[in-house]
Amino acid sequence: MSLIDAIIIGLVQGITEFLPISSSGHLVIIQNLLNVNLPGNLIEVAAHLGTLLSIILIYRKEILNLIINIRLEKTKKYILFIIIGTLPSVFFVLYAKSFILEMFESVKSVSVALIITGLVLFLSNFKSKRNENINLKKGLFIGLAQACAIIPGISRSGMTISAALIFGVSNKEAAKFSFLLAIPAILGAIIITAIDLKYEFASIIWFPIVITSITAFISGYFALKILIKLLENGKFYYFAYYCLLLGLITLIIT
Repeated sequence: MSLIDAIIIGLVQGITEFLPISSSGHLVIIQNLLNVNLPGNLIEVAAHLGTLLSIILIYRKEILNLIINIRLEKTKKYILFIIIGTLPSVFFVLYAKSFILEMFESVKSVSVALIITGLVLFLSNFKSKRNENINLKKGLFIGLAQACAIIPGISRSGMTISAALIFGVSNKEAAKFSFLLAIPAILGAIIITAIDLKYEFASIIWFPIVITSITAFISGYFALKILIKLLENGKFYYFAYYCLLLGLITLIIT
């Protein structure tokens, strides 16, 4: 993989991880076009590491607040909601790992998944009253939405934020819970890939991998800022048009 390839993939990951248009789906398409094939989806994990750091940077106050107030009942409940929301993804990965890996090899599957993402984004706009907080039921439902987003082409941010909005959660809280929920999910993906690679680390050229992470971190930071602003302005569902269009185009030409 060349340096230019690393930068392109990092930019794609950083922008599409937070904008609800599926980072994994775009990475499958881009890797297919660039003919990049790294063991154990390492390039995707490296890119996700960059976006993980951008989440931590932007939500550092919220994360610190959870740590400081860990003994408060309200904080304990919120952390429990995050744990409950993470469990569906864990079970999905454990019992459907081979199926997921096959999906990463199919651009047509990604195309269909992008179309599904677009339809879900449209649904998120129909809920007019949005002033409710996260509870156990909502946390589990959002977690199930995140588990579905393990499939490439299904947007993680799109599914989790849409699920929260459909349940009447406020735009700001929907974004916060979605991206705090992403932290254990991304960490889990990194650990699983590291285990799969085993002793292959010695044969990997690390410089482009590092560049991918850095590029994803920088672009992801600004993309997340943009997404939060669009949510505040009620324009989140606009991305449905893009997902539907890209899904249809790639379905036709591949």
